[in-house]
Amino acid sequence: MSFLQQLKVLIVDDTSTSRMLIRDGLEQLGIRNIIHANDGEQALKMMMSTPAHLIISDFNMPKLDGLQLLQAIRSYKPTAATPFIILTGKADATVLARGRALGLNNYLMKPVDMDALKRAIEGVVGKLR
Repeated sequence: MSFLQQLKVLIVDDTSTSRMLIRDGLEQLGIRNIIHANDGEQALKMMMSTPAHLIISDFNMPKLDGLQLLQAIRSYKPTAATPFIILTGKADATVLARGRALGLNNYLMKPVDMDALKRAIEGVVGKLR
């Protein structure tokens, strides 16, 4: 089984359109093992029971925002090293600095295009092909 077939990605976004666009992009890259959560709280529960290898999470969400989710993921030993990419509508320096302090691996600007998605993932997990 190839790396892309094994890579399990969790998409976290409260907007179904965003989740579908990211899913489509991942599938175009050859990633098929994709799960999704509607908010940070649901994502955290999923990571506690069946962890993913990579999280791509929106920043602005109800219940737990992206940075709160990142902090929770980093504080739980079994998921502490899980690569985490945050999605944001604007590159807010404060948000990115807080994210980096919490162990953020990379970020993506919305709307996400294929090249940016591939670069962000490769920046975290290495070459996809």
